[in-house]
Amino acid sequence: MNKDYSPFTPGNPVPVELFVGRKEQIEEMLRYAVQAANGRMENVFLIGDRGIGKSSFASFLRHLLEEKYGFLPVHVFLGRIDTLTGMVRLIFDEILKVSRREKWFDRVKSLFGKYIKEVGFFGISVSFSPPESELQELVRNFPYALANLLKEIRKEKAGLFIVLDDINGLSQKPEFANWYKSFVDEISVRYKEFHLLNMLIGLPEIRDQMSRMQPSLMRIFRILHIERLKDAEVEEFFRKAFGRVEFKVEESALKLMVRYSSGLPLLMHEIGDATFWLDKDGVIDFDDAWHGILKAAENVGQKYLDPKVYRAIRSQRYRSILRKLGSDPEIPLTCKFKKRDIEKKLNETEKKVFHNFLKRMRTLGVIEPDIEEGRGAYRFTNAIYPIYIWLESLERKKKNL
Repeated sequence: MNKDYSPFTPGNPVPVELFVGRKEQIEEMLRYAVQAANGRMENVFLIGDRGIGKSSFASFLRHLLEEKYGFLPVHVFLGRIDTLTGMVRLIFDEILKVSRREKWFDRVKSLFGKYIKEVGFFGISVSFSPPESELQELVRNFPYALANLLKEIRKEKAGLFIVLDDINGLSQKPEFANWYKSFVDEISVRYKEFHLLNMLIGLPEIRDQMSRMQPSLMRIFRILHIERLKDAEVEEFFRKAFGRVEFKVEESALKLMVRYSSGLPLLMHEIGDATFWLDKDGVIDFDDAWHGILKAAENVGQKYLDPKVYRAIRSQRYRSILRKLGSDPEIPLTCKFKKRDIEKKLNETEKKVFHNFLKRMRTLGVIEPDIEEGRGAYRFTNAIYPIYIWLESLERKKKNL
């Protein structure tokens, strides 16, 4: 038994050695990588709900394309960035950092001019810090700048793999959609070969928003969806993770953790991590897993839910309704429910406030009408919401036993 560290990484991409599933999506991405290596630029839009493992998928691809296909991987997190200059600076800053370990770094370094700064003790890292005017010029000449970089690394690398992760802020701006379309168009017109595989990562609504801003933009993308993991893949993950620290997992505990993870990597890591730290003997039994699930529910509510949503879901006024909503095991899987189905489970007191409950949940952005399913049908706007409600109902049942 090793308790020096947890093998689970809630809130962070999964370590490469624990990555499971996504076989079809990986094979599809490798086809695009081969095309990019042969000089045809490829643009991929990776789409998935929150907590589905988009960044982990990108992290695994980054490792695979670097180690086995010879790409230079550049993974940029843009969560707080809402300007084109900020995005371009981060891209070149990351290019600089990942290139530093290469023997050809000095050749690439010259492309950055005098705007390289050594940071940290003894200059252990570098950063790209040009003035705003130079960044604006880089935005305008982004294809040319990348072409120069590709020319310098072409003998050693198959191409560039650039991941633009968490583009929520940028996607709010029409400038980004218009710029990206122009960027791709310019490359297709000016360059016979361009060894670049570009991948944007976002929520489904981000893609829809960008499409409205620039209707012709989506034609240039290969759309790649990732869904929940299969039960067998979740089981494989838990076996690998606990095995890494020499923990034994009883079958009953494994089945319980698989069930309540609901195929969401976010929950897999939260449940695994909570269970790991609660265990006392290096053997995960049913009781360990159950308490880990309850602890994970608490962590998920505090970490991933908006405070207003968290308070509303836990409020005394709606508690009994939520308990009955959470009693249906299908809702966390489909993220949908019908008003009449829930009303059948309510007593007279609950029915009187059910309309206000639905109105409150809509105002908070927890649910929205499901137009496709017809009148009285709703869907959760975030897959985490119904799962949290489901887990919370379990905890309350346990307290009432």
